[in-house]
Amino acid sequence: MPRSVNAVASRARRKKVLKLAKGNFGSRGNVWTVAKNTVEKGLTYAYRDRKNKKRQFRSLWIQRINAGVRAYGITYSEFMGKVNAKGIALNRKVLADLAMNNPKAFEKVVKTVK
Repeated sequence: MPRSVNAVASRARRKKVLKLAKGNFGSRGNVWTVAKNTVEKGLTYAYRDRKNKKRQFRSLWIQRINAGVRAYGITYSEFMGKVNAKGIALNRKVLADLAMNNPKAFEKVVKTVK
């Protein structure tokens, strides 16, 4: 009996990977073995950096809040401790946005906390 290789499914798999590798330089975009490695590595970086993006944004929000509250003579840690103690339900993302784009509202939050 002849060997069955299921060429249709194999070709579909390869096309899928080559489509993801589109735009890469040279053989990275059109040679199956090279493209496969490139795509695997790229997907690994994508997964990792979705997590890193969250970390970096949280860090940015903390820096912005800290810069905002320093003008009122408080540190970030004191401010956040008092915000939580008062039960103010504003997260870091919202507080950072207020500090940057709406200083008057942010000042009211700081005065409430003090």
